[in-house]
Amino acid sequence: MFFSVFELFKIGIGPSSSHTVGPMVAARRFLDEILLGNWPRPADVEIVRLSASLHGSLAFTGKGHASDRAIVLGLAGERPDEIDPDDISNVFDRVCERKVVEPAAHPQYRFDPVQDLLFDYDTKLPGHTNGMSFSAFGEMGHLLLKRIYYSVGGGFVVSDDEMENQGNTHDSETIDIPFPFDNADQMMEMARKSGKSIAEMKRQNEICMTSPDKLRDRLHFTWSAMKSSVDRGLENTGTLPGGLLVKRRASALRDQLNEDWKSNRRNPLLANDWLQLYAMAVNEENAAGGRIVTAPTNGAAGVIPAVLCFFLKFNDNAFQIGADDKVVETYLLTAAAIGGLIKHNASISGAEVGCQGEVGSAAAMAAAGLAAVMGGTPEQIENAAEIALEHHLGMTCDPVGGLVQVPCIERNGFGAIKAVSAASLALKGDGTHFVPLDKCIETMRQTGHDMNERYKETSQGGLAVNIVEC
Repeated sequence: MFFSVFELFKIGIGPSSSHTVGPMVAARRFLDEILLGNWPRPADVEIVRLSASLHGSLAFTGKGHASDRAIVLGLAGERPDEIDPDDISNVFDRVCERKVVEPAAHPQYRFDPVQDLLFDYDTKLPGHTNGMSFSAFGEMGHLLLKRIYYSVGGGFVVSDDEMENQGNTHDSETIDIPFPFDNADQMMEMARKSGKSIAEMKRQNEICMTSPDKLRDRLHFTWSAMKSSVDRGLENTGTLPGGLLVKRRASALRDQLNEDWKSNRRNPLLANDWLQLYAMAVNEENAAGGRIVTAPTNGAAGVIPAVLCFFLKFNDNAFQIGADDKVVETYLLTAAAIGGLIKHNASISGAEVGCQGEVGSAAAMAAAGLAAVMGGTPEQIENAAEIALEHHLGMTCDPVGGLVQVPCIERNGFGAIKAVSAASLALKGDGTHFVPLDKCIETMRQTGHDMNERYKETSQGGLAVNIVEC
């Protein structure tokens, strides 16, 4: 098993990796299939119209998660990691007005979002709750090509054929890597035998696909994108879109904390406040549709950058010349190693296992990364990840109004607090503990399997039905 750090940390747009980034990626895959796929192409018959349908969780919460907008953008030829968030409205409005899409290297296709994009609440596709179908038609209305894709969390997309062949497949699985750990037990055994840290093993795996210099550059580019989402979230004000009238709070909270910082007020809650500030800043930016790094999902994107921002702010040693570069690389590589284990053996998808798979996974990843940069042993790092994940077990995904706002924004702040607490507790021990990380991950998988569908990103239960929408 091998998931690259850049598969878990993807640069995209908000508000959701599974419901926004995934559908946009799937739409682009369908365009590629039209041009390059091995499908029967009738002579003298051209594709003139496209359609799409959303199913399961994508249908129930797709409007609040901007899945319809993502489909339109993808069919227009846009990519989540390249599009300027400021251009999104213009692209979407142009398609709605003209009722056509004009992706690069393609002819013009008729596509009316009102008529050709269906939210199918009744039909759940068999492979996954986040299913979507794309169809292409000829001039006389006959179907020429149809493909089904599933958005399986964190921006990962698989076709129905890939899902049948055990879906979460990706190109990097075929790469021969030096440390091919499939679970935490194997990871720990390889660390003991090699004498390498978890970050070092992850680094050696990564450079099988790229050079050390390119790996370093991409890691810092990823961190720069994370940090930019924090900075934008701290500056932007106003009300978030979607109709709940949720006000952005990060900017005002930042000003309050800076006043406390300057006056040296003895506030025992100050550390928690800074953690929540950074996490909320990211997730307010995500809720507004801004540029975000999945970590490992958009809904949980605030936890990992918040913990590293917190560490860099309060640890003077991290700012010694060159030290911060190593901190960033160790943190992200260690976090990605843990995230890969969770994705491989359970899920990072709220639609599959609830928010324990999103914020819970992010907290485990952040706890491991923090323990690593604070000098923890592999045993202490594994312990930190387990503690953080264990105390998110059973957490549901019940977004009010289908929007990634309530309780998602504050939940990231508390996930960051749990991550720091988990790392601190683990570092005060010798790494021995009662519940192994592998058992905790399996428990999360089982809990998610048993969880009622109403609590898995459908907005049909929990807070989503007990809070009156504005």
